[in-house]
Parts: sequence; C-alpha cells; structure tokens
Amino acid sequence: MSTATLDTRLEGVVGARTAKPLAKAFGAETIRDLLMHVPRRYSRRGELTPLTGLPIGEHVTVVAQVLDVRERTMQRRRGSILEVRITDGTGSLTLTFFNQGWRAKDLRAGRRGIFAGKVSAYRSQLQLQHPDYELFENRDDAPDGEQLDKAAALAWAETPVPIYPATAQLTSWIIQRAVGLALDALGPIEDPMPAEIRHAEEVIALGPAFELVHRPQTDDDWKRARDSLRFREAFELQLALLDRRRRTAQQTSTPRPLGKAGGQLERFDATLPFELTGDQATAGQIIAAELAAPHPMHRLLQGEVGSGKTLVALRAMLQVAESGGQSALLAPTEVLAAQHFRSIIEALGPDMTAEIAPVLLTGRMPAAERKRALLSLASGNAGIAVGTHALLSEGVSFYDLGLIVVDEQHRFGVEQREALRRKGAQPHVLAMTATPIPRTVALTAFGDLEVSTIRELPPGRLGIETFTVPELEMPNRAARVWARSAEDVAAGRQIYVVCPAISASEKEPGSEEDIELEGSDEEGSGPKRPLANVTDTVAELRARPEFAGVTIEALTGSMASADKDRVMRDFADGKIQVLVATTVIEVGVNVPNATIMIVRDADRFGISQLHQLRGRVGRGSHAGLCLLMTTAAQGTVARERIDAVADTSDGFVLAEVDLSLRREGDILGTAQSGGRSTLRLLRVAEHGELIAHTREVAAALLDRDPELTNAPGLAQMLAREQEARLLDNLAKS
Repeated sequence: MSTATLDTRLEGVVGARTAKPLAKAFGAETIRDLLMHVPRRYSRRGELTPLTGLPIGEHVTVVAQVLDVRERTMQRRRGSILEVRITDGTGSLTLTFFNQGWRAKDLRAGRRGIFAGKVSAYRSQLQLQHPDYELFENRDDAPDGEQLDKAAALAWAETPVPIYPATAQLTSWIIQRAVGLALDALGPIEDPMPAEIRHAEEVIALGPAFELVHRPQTDDDWKRARDSLRFREAFELQLALLDRRRRTAQQTSTPRPLGKAGGQLERFDATLPFELTGDQATAGQIIAAELAAPHPMHRLLQGEVGSGKTLVALRAMLQVAESGGQSALLAPTEVLAAQHFRSIIEALGPDMTAEIAPVLLTGRMPAAERKRALLSLASGNAGIAVGTHALLSEGVSFYDLGLIVVDEQHRFGVEQREALRRKGAQPHVLAMTATPIPRTVALTAFGDLEVSTIRELPPGRLGIETFTVPELEMPNRAARVWARSAEDVAAGRQIYVVCPAISASEKEPGSEEDIELEGSDEEGSGPKRPLANVTDTVAELRARPEFAGVTIEALTGSMASADKDRVMRDFADGKIQVLVATTVIEVGVNVPNATIMIVRDADRFGISQLHQLRGRVGRGSHAGLCLLMTTAAQGTVARERIDAVADTSDGFVLAEVDLSLRREGDILGTAQSGGRSTLRLLRVAEHGELIAHTREVAAALLDRDPELTNAPGLAQMLAREQEARLLDNLAKS
C-alpha cells in the first residue's frame, strides 16, 4: 500500500531527472506543489488547435492530426529527412526529423496527438524541427480490429486533454505523466478544510478535486475542481493573514500615549502654516490611538504623491518622542533619506530640532559622522533616526526604539524590515506607500495590516497636466518638448528629465526598467535603438542653443553619496535649472519650483513609476506639466500604460488599470529570492469578490475557533506556511 503523502518529495515518485527541472521551472518540490500546477487549458482529442498564425521563434504546443508522411534523401550529405505534415483542417505544419525514419511507424496518416517544439520557417513553410510529441490512442489499434461503438468513440473524442504550463525541457505530456505518477502514489488524503465549510461553499473534497482537475472525464469535472481549488487557495491565504494579524495584536508593546498640553506634538502643530486635510487628521487620530495601546501597531498608510503622508508620520514620531521613545524612518535610497532628514529639520525648526536631535545614517557617511550618529542613538539622545539599509546593520542599536516608519515599504524585503524591528521591544510599525493599492491587492498581500488612505491633496495645488509625446508619429511635438522646457527655465523655473539608463552601457541598478515590461521595446516601439540615457541627454541638452547658459547636471544612483547630495541640494536651492536623472528621484524629492517632468522612453517604466515621477512637479505655486516621450506604437500594451497615465491623475484609478494590464505576480512580488508566492490559481484582477468572501468565511472560523482546535489540518497548514515564510513573499509588492 502506498505511503506517499502530499508532502512527499517528488524525487522518489517521478525520478530525479523529472523532479529537478520541475523544481527549477515551477518550484514544485513535493506532490502538493506538483498537483497545484494545474492545467492552463484543456483540449480534446477530437478538437484540433488552430495552426494558423503561430509565432516564429516561440515554443508551442498544438493538438493536430497527421496528414501525410514522406522520407527523402538529403542531397549534400549522407542521411535522410522524415517530413510529417500535420493539420487542423485549415492550416498545416511540417515536422522534420533527421535520420529518424523509424518514426514513420508511429506517425501514420490519421494519427492524432500533441506536438511541441520551436516554430521556424523553411522555404516560407512553418515547421517544427525534431519536435516532442505524444500520440493519442487510436481506435484502429484496438485488439483484433475491434471498433469502438459510437458512444465510446464520442466519449474518447470529448475527454478533455490537459495542457499544462510547460517549458522546452518539460513538455505538457511529461508533466502529465509526472502528475499521473503522483496521483497513483498518493494514499488517502485527509482534507484540512472543515466539512461544514466544504458543504456550505460547495467545495469538492481535496483528493477528488486533484483527481478531477488533472484527469477529468468532462468539462464539468475540471471546472468544478478548479473552482474548488481556487476557493481553497483564497480561503487558506486569508486565514493565514488573519491569524497573523490576530497574533500580532496579542503581542505586548510599550504604550506611547499623547503627551500633556504644551508637549512637542502640540507645539509642532501650532507652528504649521496650514490646516491638516480631513484625511490627514483622520489617519493621525487613528495612529495616535494605536500608538497609545499596549499592543504593537501594524498599519499601512497609502496616499497620493504629495498628499502629506510624511507629515502624518512625523507627528507620530513626535508622539513617541514625548514618551522618551525613539523612531526610525527607513528610506530606500540615500537621496530620499537625505531629503527626509532635511525636511524633518526644516519642519521642526531650530528649537525643536535641538530637542529631538534627529540623526542621518547612510552607508557612505564619513566615519566620524557615523560614529556620532551611532552614539546618539545608543544613548537615547537622538529621538529620530533617518536612514537607508545602514539602519539595519548589526552595529546600530537604539536606547528605546518605539516606532518604525518604512517609506516606500515595497522596496524592502521582509527580512530587512524584521531586522530593524528586532532592535526594539515590539515597536510599532507604520509602512507608507505612494503607490495606491487596489482593495483586492490590499486584501491579498496586506491582509494582516490595517490600512489608512489619504486621498485629499493639500489646498492650493494647481494640478499637473500630462501628455503623451509620440516621437515617431508626431516629431514636431517631440521637438516642441525642449522649446517648452526652455521657456519655463527662462521664466525662472526648473525641469526634470528622466531616462531609463545611466549611459549607453549602464542601467540604474535595481530600478523597474530592469524588469521586462510587456509591450516595451520589441512590441511596436519602433526601430531597435539604445535606451535614452542620462549621459547622452546631458550632452544633447548642453549642445542645444535654447539651453545656452543654463546649468544642466546629472543625478544617478551610481554616483558617490556626497556628489548625489550636492547635486540635489543645488537643484533644491535653484542653482541647477535642468536635472537629468534616473529614477533615483522617483520618490520623496521635494522641489516646489520644479514645473516640468520629461520622461524619455516612457514605455520602459510601469504605470506606478510614471505616476510617482509625475508627482515630483507641480508642488509649488505653479502648475505642473508631465511629458511622456515614447516610440511605442498605438495599440501596444506599452502605449496603453503611457496613455492611461496621461488620461488621469487619480492614482487609485491607475492602480486598477495597472492591475488589469500587469500580471498579479508583478504586483505581489512573486519573482523574489527566498521563495515563491503562494498564488497559483488566484488572479486578483479577476477574483476580488472571491477573496473578500473567503476573508469573511475565514474570519468567522477564527471567531468560533481561534486556535483551530477543531481544524487540526488547517492549524498544521498555518504552521507550515509560517515556517516556510510563504506569506512574507506576498508583502513585497
């Protein structure tokens, strides 16, 4: 009797030669992993896949019928070529095999099967050279020539054939064989989901669901099984997130209540030259109450670029300082950390700065400055620390770390945030993002966080106009970009120009343009050419007569820390009129006099990045203008992204557009080191209602049975996910 379980490793079931590529390609290491690698579609033996329009150069899998077979002798060298034509009734494709005439015995006219290979062209005919194939059983091969009756023949033709996500090394039928071996090796499966939930939600038991999704007899089989497995995935994810939130709430933390009248926060508020927006005030009240509680706050603060999130965070840090505690603001780049540090000092004013004694800590600080900052933190003299990854170093210690503020939280891995959290005794955590998150993504990736949203912008903002500048379609408009920029410079204002690369041979490390964006470059983006880059753009602008006498400088992430800080200070002080940069200026940089943002090769950036970049202008008394230059053609996904940003300035609308255009894997951060996302069947752009519903079901179960005493299988599942830290991968979106 088989002893295999869902946690049995695949090597002993399918063999090492198959298990190794399965783990590498799909992260499938156990039977459970393999069975969750469900077919992407289903074909039928009687249903032929269209062969017209197959893309040359791509690996394809087709269902087809052998039309004819011929073998011919090669003319220029010894040997023969076996040519097999296959058809779907409308199109045809040739399979070619060199010196393998023996295959003609199986590849007879009329045989049907699945064929896979790389599409190429020979003499204007599409072909697959040495393809892999799997032939279906043939009715003519029945013993003694026995023919199947009509009912059996119909059943044979209509039985769904699973087509799996595959690679050149792992064809669909190799995966199908491995799945069959795994299913046959499995013993009885104990279903972790309580029977009452299965019955109420019409969920198929786990064992039959795996069987029906991989070996269906009818379309209804795989549809019901797939829906059941999708419900399980959403339910288990929400259960794990809610359980983690509950356990976090049970931890104890030092309360940081509001101070007495005349305290630092009250005095700071009195110096503000404006009223808080309604959203800022609401978020601030909620955060203040959570800081005063004896349990650690774990909140995500999201809001538009320029909506005032940093001010809300600073007020929280002052509340912590009044209780004698310290706060750490973690920023993703040195430029942003330095900007935050200067902004905090400016906002506090000389007297309160002396009281709070903020310090800056980055990796490239001079040794003497670093030592002074470390001593100030360890002694408790510094109430606020602003820094980059340098704050995570082992040599950094706090006297009483009470609050961690993570700016642009998606730029940091879970391990990095956890390293900072361990420097205090269950400190409160406030994560911030200027990239609006759709509700379904928030429920999926941040279901263990409370979320506050700031939609209102401070009064007085004049807004930002955004235009697509198609360089190939409208060269005159592209030329006008620089003339318009020179006019603003002549009027005393400043310009950003952003490029996707540092030079012709160097990209900005770690930036989004390193991601292969769908629809970029190759898809209708015009002739292949080098990416617009900072080095060449600086030279080009300096050579233009309209910029004669204008100070133009570069800013990239590869520059030395002191040089970056100097350039940014000079730009903020108005000494530089045109700043040509990479996305190092994407977030946090505040120069009210900057009025125009020009993005070159805008199709190399994602929607959220373009929205962030746009938010760098229009922050002062003049309206902003954002010009998105591109060679992407109309109708491409790349152009859709750009036009979407031009059509609306509402970041929340753009977040939904982004979700519909991108794979949810990009948004949820599945392609990161340390593990794969748990998402297999869920598509957050499509299954928002299911995610919300399963959250209610999971919450009701935890209310009835917080420790899952009556659902030991689910308790084991939670323990397994906690140990593997699978949920941690979701939080890096």
